[in-house]
Amino acid sequence: MTLDRVCIIGAGSSGIATAKILHQKGIPFDCFEKGSGVGGNWRYLNDNGMSSAYKSLHINSSKRNMEYSDFPMPDDYPDYARHSQILNYFEAYVDHFGFRHKITFKTEVVRVEPLSDGTYNVTTRNDAGERTESYKAVIVANGHHWHPKYPNFPGEFSGTVMHSHHYKTPDGMADKNILVVGIGNSACDIACETARIANQTFLSTRRSAYILPKYMLGRPLDSYLTPFFFAMPLWMRRIYGQILLFLSRGSQAELGVPVPKHPFLSEHPTITSDLLNMVGYGRVKMKPNVKELAGDRVRFEDGTEEAIDVIVYGTGYQISFPFFDKNFINPENNHLPLYKRVIHPSYPNLYFIGLFQPIGAIMPIAEWQSKWVADILAGEVVLPSPVEIKREMEIEEKRVKQQYVDSPRHTMQVDWHPYVNQIKREMKRKAKKQPRSRVVSQTGHETVSEHLV
Repeated sequence: MTLDRVCIIGAGSSGIATAKILHQKGIPFDCFEKGSGVGGNWRYLNDNGMSSAYKSLHINSSKRNMEYSDFPMPDDYPDYARHSQILNYFEAYVDHFGFRHKITFKTEVVRVEPLSDGTYNVTTRNDAGERTESYKAVIVANGHHWHPKYPNFPGEFSGTVMHSHHYKTPDGMADKNILVVGIGNSACDIACETARIANQTFLSTRRSAYILPKYMLGRPLDSYLTPFFFAMPLWMRRIYGQILLFLSRGSQAELGVPVPKHPFLSEHPTITSDLLNMVGYGRVKMKPNVKELAGDRVRFEDGTEEAIDVIVYGTGYQISFPFFDKNFINPENNHLPLYKRVIHPSYPNLYFIGLFQPIGAIMPIAEWQSKWVADILAGEVVLPSPVEIKREMEIEEKRVKQQYVDSPRHTMQVDWHPYVNQIKREMKRKAKKQPRSRVVSQTGHETVSEHLV
């Protein structure tokens, strides 16, 4: 029995942020990682089988906006570091704060079961077999970029098919016709990389996207994501952003990439400094959505068709928790309502870290989430009433639907500084001193239990 302990699932960028905060706060925990090392998605060829990193991957957030608050990235790192440098940074972070011994590697969490008293049975599996222990709280930090989502196009394709999750290098694609489906960050990176060796690369998109360069007017793109920017009304942010975009790279339509019909800032950003050049060179040709697969050919909604050898689906990911029974938690269409993207309103002592899509970088936001959860676990901070939680969740869901395109991709969107400010306000809900045997659950009810610290 480990009822005085917390279980952390995953040792990626969010999991290690949580582990570090709990470690410093003196809250006992076990962190389980399926692979043999930390880093999660940023460990290229991770032996946990869940990394989507490809060999040429670089970050899309600049290093100063991606780093943890108390552990800066090395000065000699470029603005946009490669995946191996980010992994080295995570390794140094864990060793610097001294909690590596609290992470159990090569151990998969296979089952999490809620118990009637608000605790959880957690079953793990490794070379020694399966083991089940009970924990006071569970923190889920398993990431959401590992379960590929495929489109369902009519017809059959006789060539090679893969998802961007499985793409590592362009080896074997020389002199072939490549179709990349999707216009997110990975899809654009893969289209540009394959275009350098392919006979022809095509990029298919339903809605197109606003293409943002990594640098604007000589500065990293996210250096403009200041508190002042987010304090502007949405309509003003849209105008300001589009002016900066036009000044930095002109009209994307004139460069060959269709302008979306939806408003600017109503989708997760697509950041690439290469795509417009590759389209201008003719190495990447834009195509509308796929209409039908026809053997070695693909037909598109504009009536054209192309001979294709390889299809790469850059069509995103499903939120997935293989350790939860579907009758317990089963997100449909990536919809998992959470209070402040962290707390499940129906299950006390269950937390989610890093389960969001930010305008900005995940790491520093996950760090703030971890600080908030640690304060709750320590009994220093309480949650609002269930009625307030429900109302706040409804307001936030309505805001997301009003701002963003209606798509499973946008069910978890948050804006960097406004969201962090929300978490800081939650951390000001200081708990009144209570008897040691009583804690406040997430539903607002007191339950008898030993204190966690």
